[in-house]
Amino acid sequence: MLTPTADRSTRVARAAVFTVFGLNGFLLAMWVVHIPPITDRTGVAKPTLGMFILLMAGAGIVGMRIAGPLADRFGSRALVGTAAVIASVAVIGPGLATGPVTLAIALACFGFGNGALDVSMNTQAVHVERAYRRPIMAAFHALFSGGGLLGSLLGAATLRAGLDIRITLGLAATGCVALTIAALPRLLRDTESAPAEIPDHAASDPAPTDKREHSRKVLALAVIAFAVLLTEGVAGDWSTLQMREHLGADAATAALAFGAFSVAMTAGRLATDRVSGAFGRVAVVRYGMLISALGVALIIVSAWIPLTLLGWALTGLGLSGSVPQIFTAAGNLGTGKAATDMSRVFSFGYLGLLAGPAVIGWLTALIPLTTALAVPLIAVLVCCRYAGVVAPARAESA
Repeated sequence: MLTPTADRSTRVARAAVFTVFGLNGFLLAMWVVHIPPITDRTGVAKPTLGMFILLMAGAGIVGMRIAGPLADRFGSRALVGTAAVIASVAVIGPGLATGPVTLAIALACFGFGNGALDVSMNTQAVHVERAYRRPIMAAFHALFSGGGLLGSLLGAATLRAGLDIRITLGLAATGCVALTIAALPRLLRDTESAPAEIPDHAASDPAPTDKREHSRKVLALAVIAFAVLLTEGVAGDWSTLQMREHLGADAATAALAFGAFSVAMTAGRLATDRVSGAFGRVAVVRYGMLISALGVALIIVSAWIPLTLLGWALTGLGLSGSVPQIFTAAGNLGTGKAATDMSRVFSFGYLGLLAGPAVIGWLTALIPLTTALAVPLIAVLVCCRYAGVVAPARAESA
């Protein structure tokens, strides 16, 4: 099958969406790398910081739910610009905070802008993918990871140089606002994303026959997103500690667990679009979940550091392509409210990202950490069983 060729405006829009995804990852990284000096400056203890991070996450969910209907009404391009500017300016807030109250307000504003940007930029990505007539969603998510890496490196460099964090975050905000202004005119209008003929593997689903059927589809996608992001959250928060406690690894060696997971996930996302184009969305999710299940199972039974690192790498590789397929499916339900559908799926998935680490933490009071990893193992097996929910109504190309 020949790969459809996109016109110049669509290719330019793709580059603009790449910019926005990278910008989002960069902003989040700038906050994360500056957490230690910000907590020192504001006198916020770790338990309080944990509550503030939950506040930021809650504000993010509110931003997601508000942005969805607004993007459907005014267009995802307008919402991308608005949300990106809000998130860019809000990243300065934690650096200017002088106490717990001002930090809480700053994080709530940043979380709201980030949540709104998540939904609007993924909606724009669905429109660009539709215009491209082939899978390209995973590459956008890989650019998000790349932006996070760039932010981490630049943030670490400025901290090492002793630059005032207010200056660093101010420069980051200014640069991101400038990038947003440059990218905004190059994004697609939502009406420009429907080509005359779309291959089956990239097809939009026809509108559900009734609201009940549509609600079931959205709920099914939300549950799959919850399970996938639950596993991703567990890997992000507990992989290093699992290596240290279960295998007695030193701190430097234990850190390789998350490194293996992250590198494999980024590499997998760079390759996912080609796999999805060749075999379809369902195959990416189903076999990806099988790979992740194998990885988690290896982690649980392994008594050898290299084998455990392989397990975390397989877990990241398997998870890498699933979220883009879920968002593509949610944005192509054919209801005319792609952003609203995505906001519902996205916010429920985000709850999984938050709930997974918390559940594992509670379980460690009763059972060993490694045994508690049975939770994400069950989650990915459930996703494997019900991977068919991401399929378009028309049969996918095999």
